[in-house]
Amino acid sequence: MTVFYWARPEVTTASETRAGACPELVEGAPAPQVQPHGLRVGFTVGRVLGGAVQRNRMKRRLREAVRMSLPPADIAADVVINPKKSLLAADFADVLNEVRRAFEVIEHKLSGNGKTRVAAPAPHRT
Repeated sequence: MTVFYWARPEVTTASETRAGACPELVEGAPAPQVQPHGLRVGFTVGRVLGGAVQRNRMKRRLREAVRMSLPPADIAADVVINPKKSLLAADFADVLNEVRRAFEVIEHKLSGNGKTRVAAPAPHRT
């Protein structure tokens, strides 16, 4: 399973976005609120992974794993999960552990702690 994520910028209202982004807004009307906080999760399950029944089963399993393992912290990020075909045969506990681990890594990196990773020293040759 491949997981991609993007941190969302802190935007509080639609009027703070780039000019002309929403032509439906009428001047003088209150700008709708944009929710910058929270984790949004999406799935990409292409036809190459199987028929409709198999793809829907993958999405159901992933949705349940995400629901059971959402991080408690308020992270503003978009996450895209790209499963592999082996998801169909995997135990649900394994899927759940992999999704939890992905969220832990994302939470760690977005909190700023992931930027200061220290590599192990190279072995000394004499």
